[in-house]
Amino acid sequence: MNTTVPAWLDGVPTSDPWTLDRGLHYGDGLFETMVCRGSRIRFAALHAARLAEGCRRLGIGLDADAALARAADTAGHGSALLKLIVTRGVATARGYAPSGLETARQLLLCYPLPPEEPAGTPTPVVHLAARLGENPLLAGLKHLNRLELVMERAEMRDSPAVEGLLASSSGRLACGTMTNVFVVQRGVLRTPRVDRCGIAGVLRAVVLREAQRLGIDAQEADLDPADVAGADEAFLTNVRFGVRAITAVDGRPLPSGPVTQRLRQHVATLDA
Repeated sequence: MNTTVPAWLDGVPTSDPWTLDRGLHYGDGLFETMVCRGSRIRFAALHAARLAEGCRRLGIGLDADAALARAADTAGHGSALLKLIVTRGVATARGYAPSGLETARQLLLCYPLPPEEPAGTPTPVVHLAARLGENPLLAGLKHLNRLELVMERAEMRDSPAVEGLLASSSGRLACGTMTNVFVVQRGVLRTPRVDRCGIAGVLRAVVLREAQRLGIDAQEADLDPADVAGADEAFLTNVRFGVRAITAVDGRPLPSGPVTQRLRQHVATLDA
């Protein structure tokens, strides 16, 4: 396909090839959000493994380890929050089906790393009315099409809550709009499966791994939204703020407990 298809950006003619990028047209790609300190990406191996698995499932040719090494080098020796976007690249044929001749492209964004939230920072959550669609074909992937979460986050516009919890189309607890969620029930740590929807978060994987090492019974399970308010304790995870205790659910207080505190302190010491 001719890569100089006539195009206009805000009414101005442009011939830049990015106008035909499949990430722009179809959300055909993936992204990783990573914490970088001193040219070192925290949990780099897990990020690389998730990116490689996503590229494998989508059929995008990319050396994930090299992509992360390049991102760390580009970020320099300071602290940063990195967003690496990988697309299948500029389309070589019109239409949804990739031709197989595309060359993957990488876009790296380097944001200031937000200050660490102190332990005990209030973290109220609310259950959102919107449902997350179940699609095993894309479940677990951090793909570029985030329109569901854009709309679901908009539902929180006037809410004082830090996070919104989502149920799937079948009514199961799925995740937060930007987090994975864990509950502790009678000493057992449980988190929703990600085989139907949701993202297989890096910190989620770390918590499941470290819980086992610490002797905490941890399970992936089918959970109900009511399990959060009914839990002995509950917390959220993502790479930006680590393990963060849920302090209220729909306005009802929820105490932080020993499992959350132990995992928060332990995970905070880890880099890999």
